[in-house]
Amino acid sequence: MKRIYKISVLSLLLVACGGGDKQTVEDIVALDNVETIQAKKKELVAQQQELNSKIKSLDNRLKELNPDKNVPLVTTITAESSEFNHFLELQGSVETKQNLVLTPEMNGIITRIYVKEGDKVAKGQTLAKIDDGGLSQQRAQMQIQADLAKTTFERQKRLWDQNIGSEIQYLNAKSNYESMQQAVSQFDQQLSKTVMRAPFSGVIDDVITEQGNVAAAGQTQVMRIVSLSDMYIETDVPEDYITSVTEGKTVQVEFPVLGKKLNAKVRQTGNFINPANRTFKVEIAVPNSDKSIKPNLTARLKINDYTSEDAILIPQSIVSENANGEQYIYVLNKNQDGLNAKQVIIKTGKTQDDKIEVLEGLKSGDKIIDEGARSVKDGQTVRVSEPIV
Repeated sequence: MKRIYKISVLSLLLVACGGGDKQTVEDIVALDNVETIQAKKKELVAQQQELNSKIKSLDNRLKELNPDKNVPLVTTITAESSEFNHFLELQGSVETKQNLVLTPEMNGIITRIYVKEGDKVAKGQTLAKIDDGGLSQQRAQMQIQADLAKTTFERQKRLWDQNIGSEIQYLNAKSNYESMQQAVSQFDQQLSKTVMRAPFSGVIDDVITEQGNVAAAGQTQVMRIVSLSDMYIETDVPEDYITSVTEGKTVQVEFPVLGKKLNAKVRQTGNFINPANRTFKVEIAVPNSDKSIKPNLTARLKINDYTSEDAILIPQSIVSENANGEQYIYVLNKNQDGLNAKQVIIKTGKTQDDKIEVLEGLKSGDKIIDEGARSVKDGQTVRVSEPIV
């Protein structure tokens, strides 16, 4: 048995020594033979040392040929003054003050509806008629009495002008005539309430009830009339902008549903701060010549709340902050040794998209490090990918 074991071990050693070059590390590890594994490790270490020596030789030669290898490569932008408009972005809803649901002023049956949905109507045009419940007959009778009172007064006046009759007869006739005129006028006012007229020029958007239905004064909705000629957008603006969002400010308006953009102006600002959300109302007039803008349509607004005619703008991505909370950037500095990065503390203002305004620390013409700004240090030598003028 011992002889068989020795023969097996000897066979494994012969295989390891004779075919080692063809075996992988995984194959040798699977043999669980210490001598074989150590031999393979020694071989690999020798190969590694040889490779490291070759790599070091290549690095040394690269340093001789390229001494600027470890100098970071950066790009720069030139600080320039330009006009800067900052916009407050909000969302608003289209409104119109000429959007009314009409209700009757008198109880009664709707005897006639003169319009249909989509009809254009003029201010004062008759839209519907309510049964007057006999008022027209009473008015006719009252008119007869008024005519008689008028005739009596005119005759009595002629007699009085001729000094015939008493003054009291003349005054009674005059009083009776004036009283009948007022009574007829009151009937006319009552009868006018039986006729529904257009309060303004517009379009009949919806006829809600039908002819023949009983209408209750001030309650029954008969029809809706809308005018699209005086449209505006209403939005809530945070109270922080009460001094910067004022009448006349420019507004960029976008209607996502319509795919439409236009320029408008703030026409009115509210004088009341809503205590619930600390905002105030703003109205923005919008032209609507093609009648495509409808009430309650959602609009995206960009209100111009700040303008600087001489602003320096830089990318927000290159601005860093130190432990003291100060913001800084790197500018390119020329000296006798070449180019290096100089850290500059700046004071920033408002941001718009990916740009930020620099209020202090930069002047027009400064070369600002853009790409590579996050990897350089103050005073570090740098190389620029484009020529510096």
